[in-house]
Amino acid sequence: MPRRSPWMNQDLDDFRDLARTFCEKEIKPNVERFIENRQVDRDLWNKAGEVGLLCLSIPEEYGGGGGTFAHEAILIEEQARAGDSSWGVSLHNGIVAHYLLNYGTEEQKRAWLPKLASGEAVGAIAMTEPGTGSDLQNVKTKAIREGDEYVVNGAKTFITNGAQADVVITVVKTNPEEAAAGISLVIVPTDAPGFSRGRVLDKIGMKGQDTSELNFSDVRIPVANLLGSEEGQGFVQLMEQLPQERLIVAVSNVAAMELCFEETLRYVHDRHAFNRPIWGFQNTKFKMAEIATEARVARSFVDECIELHLDKALDIPTVAMAKLWCSERAQKVADMCLQLHGGYGYMNEYPIARAWADLRVSQIYAGTSEIMKEIISRSLPAPV
Repeated sequence: MPRRSPWMNQDLDDFRDLARTFCEKEIKPNVERFIENRQVDRDLWNKAGEVGLLCLSIPEEYGGGGGTFAHEAILIEEQARAGDSSWGVSLHNGIVAHYLLNYGTEEQKRAWLPKLASGEAVGAIAMTEPGTGSDLQNVKTKAIREGDEYVVNGAKTFITNGAQADVVITVVKTNPEEAAAGISLVIVPTDAPGFSRGRVLDKIGMKGQDTSELNFSDVRIPVANLLGSEEGQGFVQLMEQLPQERLIVAVSNVAAMELCFEETLRYVHDRHAFNRPIWGFQNTKFKMAEIATEARVARSFVDECIELHLDKALDIPTVAMAKLWCSERAQKVADMCLQLHGGYGYMNEYPIARAWADLRVSQIYAGTSEIMKEIISRSLPAPV
């Protein structure tokens, strides 16, 4: 078992009990069905809202839990412990709700945050386009003002919660002639005429997550749906919020590493070859020692990052390091664990096979490993 994180306290211990009970009851028995349906049950959001697991770090005045990122991290860990990668709650809680909290008007916050907190509404954020991934400055989706409305046209892809979302924070160009300075964020309700959903995408991992295509065809929304006080603030808003998104990925990676370790430790003690447990071979012990060390080092770094984030002191290069390190090492750990499972590791019925496939995307979304290296390299001092 991993050590108790230094940012934990009694309140968080109690919250972990709640999160673990919910994940064991409502998620773990249903993982297979989520995968088969390529999305979680819509009612899962309502159940989570009823017990207070949505918008955990949003103030109580907007219907949230009034907690901190530590509460978000615990829910991420307990979801991973339940073996689930389908429920897009970390994006709903830690990303979408925080764009509204940090940049929304009072009217926008009161219109949407209580619904996100109760499960009445599911949130998504639409950044990536069919021809634009990491290069957010060159998005093609436009929101052109006509009187008191924006007319939104474009397409987005790889959108988590896309099939179930009721509200989508959408990255658009309000000034197509500009690069970063032309980007804005707008709130698009999914019942707006002209909005439509494309395919739920067939991925190699995270098969139960409703990652979807979204289409905007002359979608008219009020100018009041702009996030921020004026147009052109979107790129700065994205850069301010991406560190928390990257920390969320790092937390989920560490939780996955610990789960892989526990599953594999159990397997190598139970599985026999050549008339003895696989654990009896020196190679197995050495590999498990390596895996335990990888997970412990990653956990220590992420714990440090969580503490910094709670103190509002987590900088962009440091969280880029955490995202880079944890996503790369988690894939290495999953690969070693799969190898120790032998042929059974390649079977989808074993948690290690799913973890191995699920983790691969961590080196891509929220900024690729290559983008993380670019960010880190820019922070390195020149030699004196």
